Amino acid sequence: MARQLRFDLPVRTAHGREDFFVSPANAQAVAMIEGWADWPGRKLALLGPSGAGKTHLAHVWAALSGATIVAAQDLAGHDIPRLARTSLVVEDVPTIAGDIRAEEALFHLHNLALAEGHALLFTAHTAPARWGLALPDLQSRMEGATAVIIAPPDDDLLAAVLMKLFTDRQLSPTPDTIPYLLRHIDRSFDTARRIVAALDEAALDQGREINRRLAIELVSRLAG
Repeated sequence: MARQLRFDLPVRTAHGREDFFVSPANAQAVAMIEGWADWPGRKLALLGPSGAGKTHLAHVWAALSGATIVAAQDLAGHDIPRLARTSLVVEDVPTIAGDIRAEEALFHLHNLALAEGHALLFTAHTAPARWGLALPDLQSRMEGATAVIIAPPDDDLLAAVLMKLFTDRQLSPTPDTIPYLLRHIDRSFDTARRIVAALDEAALDQGREINRRLAIELVSRLAG
């Protein structure tokens, strides 16, 4: 069969609240984001594995609060007093562990933003106690944030994540594809993302639709 032409079509990324599927695995995190005005100390650590929806929820909160989103690794290059004029999302805080310039920037940002009455949302994979920040005062301030965890996905959430990943790639799997994947892939968001990308590539390479048969072949090959 002739190979399909490959086009670099954009992968759609939807970050609206209406695009976020709520299940028991993430309901507490969603409730904390929506109830942000009541955060103790006006700060929250949002925790979960890769692909869990932390960035999506960060965008939801930014829309609710008017917050600015910044990567922790970029803080050293920012005008911190200017950045501290709004509420803030600081993503992937543990990535700056040991980077003294970035840690000092976050320390000052934390203090200035809270002094101005703004709120702070931090994201990470693990609890603040495990972030390993070199500045003791910064580490203690991070550990003082209320933490909420996005748990591993249940069936409903994993199915919704798979469907969203397909939709973001403008793909339409047959109805029996996702039920098969739910029973045969590791229950993680990262695995879901990888399997959808692999199915997309296989379908293009082989000129086939994304269906249960293609999923069986791919999962069997990856398992072998």
